[in-house]
Formats: sequence, structure tokens, C-alpha cells
Amino acid sequence: MKRPRLSAALAVVMATTSVAGPVPAQADTTSKVHEGLARFQHQHVDWKSCRRGADDADGRALDEAGVQCGDVQVPLDYRRPQGRTITVAVARSEATDKDHYAGPLMINLGGPANPVLPRVPDARQAMGETGARFDIIGMDIRFSGRSTPIDCGWPASWLPRSAGADRESFQQMVTMSKDLASRCVRAHADLLPYASAENAARDMDIVRAVLGAPKLSFLGYSQGSYLGAQYITQFPQRAGRIVLDSAIDPNHPGVAILRDRTATAHREPALREWAGWASARDAGLHLGSTTEQVLATVNKSYLAAARTPLRVGPYLVDDTVIPGVIANLLVDDSEESALELAATVRVLAQATDLGSAEPTPALAETLAGQLTGRDSAQRSAATAMLCGDSPASRNVERYWHDVERARVGAPLFGPLGSNITPCAFWPKLPQAGSPRIHSRVPALIVQAAGDINATLEMGQAMHRALARSRMITLSGVRDHGVYLFRGSTCVDAAVNAYLASGNLPPADLTCAP
Repeated sequence: MKRPRLSAALAVVMATTSVAGPVPAQADTTSKVHEGLARFQHQHVDWKSCRRGADDADGRALDEAGVQCGDVQVPLDYRRPQGRTITVAVARSEATDKDHYAGPLMINLGGPANPVLPRVPDARQAMGETGARFDIIGMDIRFSGRSTPIDCGWPASWLPRSAGADRESFQQMVTMSKDLASRCVRAHADLLPYASAENAARDMDIVRAVLGAPKLSFLGYSQGSYLGAQYITQFPQRAGRIVLDSAIDPNHPGVAILRDRTATAHREPALREWAGWASARDAGLHLGSTTEQVLATVNKSYLAAARTPLRVGPYLVDDTVIPGVIANLLVDDSEESALELAATVRVLAQATDLGSAEPTPALAETLAGQLTGRDSAQRSAATAMLCGDSPASRNVERYWHDVERARVGAPLFGPLGSNITPCAFWPKLPQAGSPRIHSRVPALIVQAAGDINATLEMGQAMHRALARSRMITLSGVRDHGVYLFRGSTCVDAAVNAYLASGNLPPADLTCAP
């Protein structure tokens, strides 16, 4: 598949709790299902064209690929299934290898609210003969994409924003986070308590039942790995073949992943590695002839933006924006990303020296997502899930203390990982009692050793939590999203063998890049 931008914040894109009430670990809730869920499990789905209107390019592309779409009704609150319902949008690409049919395989691209439906044809093509055995299923998780939405009408996004270089910048983020949270409360106070991976996993099982499948296989990336872990914890007897790629620590999900110190520790070395690459190409890039000179170019723009926001096209770019923009371009070690980062740093340097600069098309796209309301719906839904999956401190001074401490060892990225978020002002902290992720369901975990978002340590934590899992580690690279994205023959062959047979590798595996 074409590599999506799975940024540090959106991936992750990360103690879980939920207002939906506890579910004992390893309990197959489908065997004890409340009678009220029967009407959801046996509903008829009207599979139809995916196109919604003349301007729906995604829907047109799905139709052309032979994908069918439908809406599945699920309870807003699983404790009260007779109450209000919401809709989750589903897309289905039916298996073509009927002789080796392996059932439905649901894909999830993390975020935790990245729309999935448009990527179903990509997954079908990328998986080749292995994917032909499965009905490929995309589900926009509750409140995202084409499902019942949460859109708070945000004029800009906090995701991913930094606390910046000084107290004034941090205070700006406090004000912004409080405002964004208040907008969500005004718009969707009735929905926010039910945004969680725990409830999304229950939605998955409704979809499984509607499809008439005894088991559901799953391929989840980044935050999607936590959704998969929730599913197999709640529904172990319904779990098919499970692949969790770029996995996060399942016991520090949601907004907690943004504060993970291992991610911060990996970002500064990744930037230094890129700076060395750029210095070796100074004749063409003109960012500095040594690693230190290139890093100084970055730091000069960062500190200048803290004093006065940089004029980049129609945007004012300050020190709360720059670290996230850079981190997002370090998400993999491809030459394409390295060149785009070089172009971005060059624009920022020009804006620093000359007073203004025109952004590259990619930078303009990124800044539009950060500094306008264009992506309000997706960022709102992602934030609702991040806040719903993990408790967050409400102590503003504690955040400032953490920022100052993180800045010492990681001056650029420390304030990014320790920043305050709207979750500090969310209407209600999650209730304690969600199941701690621990399962003996077989699963395959795939991790790049140098991933700066879902770090190797996070993947190893998932491996420990899933006692019968196997882990494939791709050494020497920092990709976020490995299977089908990196192009590693070793990884793809091992994952395909598992998906085709259902048999895990006999032992953990390390692949060379």
C-alpha cells in the first residue's frame, strides 16, 4: 500500500478505562451477550454503492474497485442496548479465492480515527494472493470517517503541537487546549463518554456477527494495534488471525502514548541521523556542511519562531508547530521523506532570514491541517478516542514541570511529548475498571526496531501482554507501518504465511532491512 502519514500524534499515531463498564479479561462476552444485542447482531445490512453524491471521489473509487458499503447500527452505550444507537460505516471487498476462503479480515490504520474505507482496495491489491482468501473489511470506527461523527468545529488543531520554547508558548497551548475541549463539550457532550477502543471493539464484534462469521481476523497498525488487543481480550473465542503492526504498549494507550519517554528518546537521534544525511548533500540542499550546522539551521528557525511567528505562505508558524512538523517527516527513513524534510527546513530557514517564504505543497498541506479547521472532524474524533482510552492529569503546573524536565535532554522534541492536551480539560476522566490487556490468543506483532512513534519497547510490551504472540522485528529501519508498507520481503513473507495458514512462526523472528 502507499505509505500513509502515521504521525506521532495520530498513531499513535498509544490503563485503559471506559464508561461502558468493565469486561473481565479473557471473558468471551459474545457467549454471555445481553438479550438486547440480538437485534444488532441479526440486523440486515443494505450493501450498496459507496458513492455519496456526485463529488464523492472516494466513493466512486470504491465502486470502481468492486467494493460494497453499508451502515451497521450499534448501541451508543453497551450497558443500555435498548437506548440510543449510532452508525458505523463498513466497506467489504469479497474474497476471490473461494477454495481457500479464510473469512473476514478487518483492517485499521490507527489514528486512532483515521478513515479506513478508502484504503480497502489498496489493501486488496497489496495483499495479493494472501488477501484473496479473505473478505477485506474496512470499518470507520465510531465517530470517525463515514460513521456517526464527532466534529467539534475546531478552528485549528493541537495534534501534534508542542509546548514550545518558553512559558509563553506553553500558556498558549493551555488556552488552546481548554478552548478546544470546551467546543467538544458544547457540541457533543452526549457522545464523548462513549468514545473508546473498548466500545469500538464491541462494535467490531457486532460487525462480525452481521457478516455471519464465527471468527474475525484483524490487521491493525499503530493505535489500531490497541483496538485489536481490546478485541481479543474481550472476545478471545471470536479472534481469527491477528496481526498488530507498529504496536503500542497496550497498558499505556490513548493520550498516554504521547508522553512516552521512549518515543522522545528516539526522535532526537533520528533528527541527528537525518542531519548527517543532509550535510553530506550540502551542495544541493544548502543546509550546512556538517551535522552540527544542519541542526543549528533547524534550531535557529525554532527559536526565531518562538520570538515572532514565521510567515510561511498564508500561515504564521510558531515554535508550537515546528517540532510536530519535523517529527512527522522522521516517521520513516525513506529518501522521499528525507528530501521533504530538507525542503521544509529550507522553507523555514528562508522565512527566518527573509521574513517570509512560500511553502512546498506538502508543507502547505500539513499547515492547513494544523492551523485551519479543515481537518476538524478527524482531529475531533481522534482526540475523543485518545481522551477516552487513558486518564489525563488536570494539573497545569505538572505539565509545565514535565515540559521543563523533558527539555533538558531533548530540547526540540521533549516539549512536544510532554505538552498539555485537551484531555486535561475533558468533561470527565475515564472510569477505572476497563480490562487490563492480557491474553493468550495467538497473535503476530510486527515492529521496526527504530520506529520513533511506536517504539520497539512498546511493541515488546504488547508482546509480553499477549502471552502466546510471536514478534517479527525489522532491524535497522525506523518505519511506522511495516507490513505492506516497507517492502520487506522477509516481513511480508512471514506475515503472509501466517495469514494464509493460521500458524504462527515457531519462534520470534528478526529480519534485516
